[in-house]
Amino acid sequence: MSGARIHPTAEVSPGATIGDGASIWHQAQVREGAVVGPGCVIGKGAYIDAGVQVGANCKVQNYSCVYHGTTLEDGVFVGPEVVFTNDRYPRAINPDGSLKSDSDWEVGEILVKYGAAVGSRSVVLPGVTIGRWALVAAGSVVTRNVPDYALVGGAPARLMGWVCVCARKLGRDLTCARCGRAYRTREDETVEPAG
Repeated sequence: MSGARIHPTAEVSPGATIGDGASIWHQAQVREGAVVGPGCVIGKGAYIDAGVQVGANCKVQNYSCVYHGTTLEDGVFVGPEVVFTNDRYPRAINPDGSLKSDSDWEVGEILVKYGAAVGSRSVVLPGVTIGRWALVAAGSVVTRNVPDYALVGGAPARLMGWVCVCARKLGRDLTCARCGRAYRTREDETVEPAG
């Protein structure tokens, strides 16, 4: 935890790994076995569950919940109050009425790839991969994989277009009006940088 800034009200497990230059703010919780990479910012009241992997230079905004089974690659942005779920078949009790334990369910995994952003109050279901530089609109419910550079939104989230690495929506010619970067269509009808 050398060089990390941890607010006195944050609860960081001694079994967590916090990278150099990371900031853990007010009332955030980072559980055992979690890895928070260098340069990350974990906002007020955010929850990083046991075993979660957060890459370098990520931002997890206020009151977001990143549950066990989630991996955020480097440079991922998570807006306020986002929830990454991990159980497709949630129940508090077993059919016999006994309280469920860790051994009574299967963790569903989520992968958010390099540079992607998930907008405020979105919910991401287990078994989903969000592609590189993709952008999930605020308030979305992500139930299936999101391609690289895709803009998705709604409940359930659907493809709304393509975005540049600068987060602006691409024009019909797959060029960014703001920064001029050009993209091209792949054989699978997703996009990639043209150069």
